[in-house]
Amino acid sequence: MSEPSFRKFVWSDVPAITAIYRHAVETSVATFDTEAPGEAAMAEKFGHMLELGHPVIIAEAEGKTVGYAYASTYRPRPAYRFTAEDSIYLAPEAQGRGLGSALLGRLMEESKAFGFKQMLAVITAERANSIRLHEKHGFRLIGRYEKLGYKFDRWLDIVHLQRAV
Repeated sequence: MSEPSFRKFVWSDVPAITAIYRHAVETSVATFDTEAPGEAAMAEKFGHMLELGHPVIIAEAEGKTVGYAYASTYRPRPAYRFTAEDSIYLAPEAQGRGLGSALLGRLMEESKAFGFKQMLAVITAERANSIRLHEKHGFRLIGRYEKLGYKFDRWLDIVHLQRAV
């Protein structure tokens, strides 16, 4: 895979990001979704982030979308408007190449420019690689919730990490 480039989301990205997310839903505990949403649901979700001006970054390599990252308001209540939760998803062939770190670094920059002040990462506790990635970028562990989700016939813990933007 060639060196990736980064750009803003465009509507033609919907099929690729839907496929990347579908793979995560069906093969991992990176998300607690148990059924992958279709393109219409993903378009609605990303359209809402665009309306709000939230950072959404697409990673491309060799003309193909290989990953994406976004920061969205942690919760919808107005008091949370300065707190974001990050999400990063990579195509299987793009994993383990430093792309997640590059996306998170850019996402932090764009989140600061947007006006977010704090960022939370909500991560399934067994995903040590994702936890390490966030710690590398200055996030610190602030809590663990035990047996919060049930997927693939097992209970899963989540951890929250946080850092100032």
